[in-house]
Amino acid sequence: NADAGWMAPNQQHGITQQLNDGIRAMMLDTTEWEGEPYLCHGYCELGAQPLAEGLGEIEGFLQNNPREVAIIVFQDGLTIDEMVASLEASGLADRAWEWGDDLPTLGELIDEGTNLIVTSEHHSPPPGWYHHAWDLIQDTPYSFASADEMSCEAFRGSADSPLFMMNHWLSTPLPTEAGAMEVNANAVLEARAERCTQERNRHVNIVAVDFYNHGDLFEVVHRLNGITP
Repeated sequence: NADAGWMAPNQQHGITQQLNDGIRAMMLDTTEWEGEPYLCHGYCELGAQPLAEGLGEIEGFLQNNPREVAIIVFQDGLTIDEMVASLEASGLADRAWEWGDDLPTLGELIDEGTNLIVTSEHHSPPPGWYHHAWDLIQDTPYSFASADEMSCEAFRGSADSPLFMMNHWLSTPLPTEAGAMEVNANAVLEARAERCTQERNRHVNIVAVDFYNHGDLFEVVHRLNGITP
């Protein structure tokens, strides 16, 4: 994030402000750097945060906001043992939901105190709450140089994966605020969400964007959810 001085950031703000502003799904990359577990995207020299610190921010938010539900998609460069140990140490493992036969409602997640959904791009259970992302989620491609190229084609996951994530950013190749302003605008973002809903025959559950603070993300998501702010 830019606030922390990272180079080539995907977001302006860090984890806590993202959660306070209303972001409820996060794509976080983990790796080992200088012998310790870190959050960083690509090259830690460009910007990094200790994993324990980042997870602690999420736990702190959920402690203070027990009626909110968050989703994490980890691009995990650490072993599953390292990831599980970090999540347990943070307290997040105690609130992690475990997938059974059916998807719960948000209210059921809140009532059960399992208001965190943990997914991993590379690992699978056990433990049962450490879900393989592409069992639970299906998504769209994400390497687009222009808004006109953005498709709703199936990418990762399967047709049976119950949650649908729309990847919606420009790769030119680095993220830019100007690119986010263009594709996060109402006319582009809402039209693509509606098109993907029709083409994939399922509602978009996760709208993944760069620089969420630019454009009309929250306005669009409210309308997709049938909510008047």
